[in-house]
Formats: sequence, structure tokens, C-alpha cells
Amino acid sequence: MKHVLLSSVAVATLMAGAASAETVRVYNWSDYIDESLLEKFEEETGIELVYDVFDSNEMLETKMLSGGSGYDVVVPTGTFLQRQITAGAFQPLDTSKLPNLENMWDVVSSRTEQYDPDNAHSINYMWGTTGIGVNLGKVKEALGEDAPVDSWDLVFDPANMEKLADCGVHFLDAPAEMIPAALNYIGEDPNSHDPDVIAKAEDVFMPVRPYIQKFHSSEYINALANGDVCVAVGWSGDILQARDRAAEADNGVEVAYNAPSEGAQMWFDQMAIPVDAPNPEGAHKFLNFIMDAENMAAASNYVYYANGNKASQEHLVEDVIGDPAIYPSEAALDNLFTTTPYPPKVQRVVTRLWTKIKSGT
Repeated sequence: MKHVLLSSVAVATLMAGAASAETVRVYNWSDYIDESLLEKFEEETGIELVYDVFDSNEMLETKMLSGGSGYDVVVPTGTFLQRQITAGAFQPLDTSKLPNLENMWDVVSSRTEQYDPDNAHSINYMWGTTGIGVNLGKVKEALGEDAPVDSWDLVFDPANMEKLADCGVHFLDAPAEMIPAALNYIGEDPNSHDPDVIAKAEDVFMPVRPYIQKFHSSEYINALANGDVCVAVGWSGDILQARDRAAEADNGVEVAYNAPSEGAQMWFDQMAIPVDAPNPEGAHKFLNFIMDAENMAAASNYVYYANGNKASQEHLVEDVIGDPAIYPSEAALDNLFTTTPYPPKVQRVVTRLWTKIKSGT
């Protein structure tokens, strides 16, 4: 589900002899695609691709709701997509230009309809869960062999967090994910829009706030992989990327991911075309390219996230399709929750609360 603009990766292989090449501008999460796919798209279509990245939904939303983003394809998470559709930020998809829609997976499509009725404005790119990544060695050293690595107790129990502070704990800087997690932990509805219920999250975060090293939505990948932190609340695929980077580096760091047993949030990152996209025709070509079964599989095999493309599954490597942390069992799916967007007045309450939690005052 994955971010201030981190970098601008311009994939600018102009086709030979093209005096003024057609361009498609894509705005996606950081570390979220196999970049060889970007080159492949250019080669197959002759379209120049400009690919920029972000690391928070809030950053993308600011661009979308101010209008004139200049992008042809953007990738908001479902809850943010829903609010932006209501604001008129996206154009309906022209399904006649998307023959690869037949590859999509009804198990996912039926869930994304709660954000985008009839999936009229978007296609699923990736989906996953929000949970806990741990450096197993350091966490067990701090808390013992029976450390609750598959429970929110690990990060919401002050007694545990005090012991983990020395080896480093990162939380996502994502109130739309962290506040529902806290509410779920104390037995409240994680999808509550009641300001009085939302306020209860403060009592979960404030006792552990002194032990949180940083709130950030992408730095934890390398921090976990390098052994700089021992715990990160983050997105499933990011933490699995950290696991694999540590294994490749052979640095003695063993990273594991768990969707906590009390329940975890399931999220969906959706590709959509802004209403004022400069090149909607090219945007449809990009979406159809992504929905190709082999292309979608290549993306998932690279980023270690599940996708909403049923036809891609035969092309997924076993490390992806066979990992229950990426493709959960049906029973595990039943223990996941989804959320809906906060109305504007409630969003302001959430923003103020999150600012207070991060500042620790």
C-alpha cells in the first residue's frame, strides 16, 4: 500500500527518429516496480515514459485535489481513491481499450468495488497487509525466545517497547493505517469514523511514543535489512523486500513479517487516470500493458506483493505465490479488516491527532 517526492526517475529512451515522442507520465509508490518493465513498455509502444515516485498517500492526495497534477496514471490506495473519485479527480476507464481486464481476479475485484463501484475508475495494481517486520535475532535477544512477534502486543505494550527501544523501532507515517491498527488492538471498530472512538488511539500510542525512533513510510526497508532497526510496522511486501535484501547481503540479519493475530488491515493500491490527464489514450495503453499476465507477474516477483491479476499467478515464482505472508490462506483472509475513507471533518480530527502523537506532546 505503499510515500515529500523522493526522487524522479525519468525513463527517457526516445525512439529513434521520433521528432516529438508521445509521453506518458506515471506517479507510483517508491520501490514498487521492476524497472525493466518501464523499458519494455517504451520498446513495445514507442511511448516515452516519465516515472516519478512518492511514499505517502497524503502527498499524492495533495497533488490530486489541487488539480493539474500533470500525470496520466497515479496509484492511490483504495480509501484515498474513494475520496478522490467523490471529488471528481478521476475519469472513468474506457474498457474497450483494456482487453486485458479479462485477466483480473474476482476475489480482489469484489473487494475493491467498495472503494470504486463497478471498478469503473481503476484497476488493482497490488494488495497486501499492514503488519510487523522484525529482526528475529535482536527481538529475541531483547524479549526472549517467546517474543510476541505475531501480535500487536510487540509494539503497543510499553513494557515490550521499552526493551526494544535500544535496537530501534520504526512506525509507518500513515495515520489511515496506524490509527485503525490501534483501535482494533483495544477492541474498537478499526473503521470507526466517530471522533470519540478515534481519540482512544491516543492512549495506545502515547505510552509507547518515547520508544519510537522514527515515523517514516519507506526508510524502514533498508533500516531493517541492514540491522539498523529491529522492529518496523510496515507494509507486507516492503518488509519481505527487506528480508530478501538481508539474505542477499548475507549480513546475519534474519527478517520476518507477520500480519498480527488480532487482525491486520488489508489494503489495495489502484491505478487510475486523472480527469485532466494530458494523455489518457497513452494511460490506457499503460494500464493494459500492466494487466498483461506476464508483466503483472514480473512486477509481483520483483516487489513481493500480491496482485489482483488471476492470469498472472501461473507466472509467479514459488517464493511469491507460495508464501502465506503474500498470498494468505482463506482463513487468514477472514481475519483481515478493511477501512473506508474519513469524511473531511473527521480527517481533520485524525490529522490533528496524528500530529500530536508524532510530536509526543
